[in-house]
Amino acid sequence: MEQRDVQGHYEQLAAEYDEHWVYGPDYIRWMAARIAEALRLTADDRMADIGCGTGLFARKVANQVRPGHPVLCADPSEAMLRQIGVPPPPDLTPVVASAEDIAEGTIDLPLGQLDAMWLKESVHHLADPARTLRGLVSRLAPGGRLLVVMLPATIRYPLFKAALTRFEELQPDPADIAEHLSAAGMEAELVHVEHELCIDRDKYFGMVRARYMSLLSTFSDAEIDEGIEEMAAAHPGPVLTFPDRFAFVRGQLGTLRGEGT
Repeated sequence: MEQRDVQGHYEQLAAEYDEHWVYGPDYIRWMAARIAEALRLTADDRMADIGCGTGLFARKVANQVRPGHPVLCADPSEAMLRQIGVPPPPDLTPVVASAEDIAEGTIDLPLGQLDAMWLKESVHHLADPARTLRGLVSRLAPGGRLLVVMLPATIRYPLFKAALTRFEELQPDPADIAEHLSAAGMEAELVHVEHELCIDRDKYFGMVRARYMSLLSTFSDAEIDEGIEEMAAAHPGPVLTFPDRFAFVRGQLGTLRGEGT
């Protein structure tokens, strides 16, 4: 197994990231709507997308919610944040910062305390999820909400077997994330949502070759090539259809710090 270089992976992928993540015309809009719904976002909320990447979801959330304050877009990769735009649109404020930077208070938040924040498929990059999530909760105002969007412990993607096995070895359990939010003083709940994906087989194989998932950065070029051969044999048709299932772990603080809701 190759050394996992998450930062380098995203720096290399930045220019093509949006192309690899837009499975179809409805996917980004659907996910942004689910995020806004789960967090009960309003135009008055001070909100942040932690680990925002290129701002794909923050941009669509802002379009849907029309917040009165710019959405804070935090990511450790400058290359990814540059894809938001130079200068960025007025409804997004990019900040070069990791989740740990935000959690530990080493970065001053432009909006002060936040009312809502979300982490979309980035919690598996945290070295110490319990500590980092506890720190992120501390940056929330009373009544604040935090949402972790993550893949479940097992997935039904049309990937090669070794990739699916490694995913299960590396992926955190959503139930553990819910426990971390509870331990941080939040009332936590775990639900699952699902979206069916239909994607051209060759396009998906190209995404795998480009290592669109950070998991794939742990495989060598030869292993990727071998894996795609395995996928081609298993999926001979021109279109791949499969469920994209997500765990939504939502936490909410009481209106007074430490109270449940």
